[in-house]
Amino acid sequence: MAREETRQKHERWAREAYSLLIGVARSYHAVITYKELGTEVQERSGIHTRAPLQYWIGPVLGRVVREAHRRGDPPLTALVVHSGDGMVGEGYKEVLEIAGQPPVQDALDRERHAARARLDCYRRFGAALPPGGGEPALAPRYRATIERRRARDAAPPPVCRGCFVQLPATGVCDSCG
Repeated sequence: MAREETRQKHERWAREAYSLLIGVARSYHAVITYKELGTEVQERSGIHTRAPLQYWIGPVLGRVVREAHRRGDPPLTALVVHSGDGMVGEGYKEVLEIAGQPPVQDALDRERHAARARLDCYRRFGAALPPGGGEPALAPRYRATIERRRARDAAPPPVCRGCFVQLPATGVCDSCG
């Protein structure tokens, strides 16, 4: 009985998630976090759980992936990202599997695939797009992380004004003091 009850919960949450994700897709460059999605599907369905999100959201989003593929919709789960880093989760590999595409090992390649899928979602579900139809974009939090890394890596290391040697982490030249 418990197994059937769990299956029914997951199916109900998946229906709510599908509807919710279509709403997210109606705003260009919008995403939703796993936590926000989990909270909202429980509220909308009236079915709550105390189980941690990571124990039930995967099967729910798996159902969403399969339903989107069945309907010919783009993978709505590309709109769901982690709150900490703005990246899609490991479960995104199911999108590729269902579509018959090879797995993507590199995180940035996975994020780029998800960005293209999000753009397909925005186009399919009526987001107001900029002239030219929009472009794939990494999720805002992930894009900000990449830009911070680039800025940090692009800054030239500090150099001693006396001997023109790169300064150590202390900022004090070992030769000139």
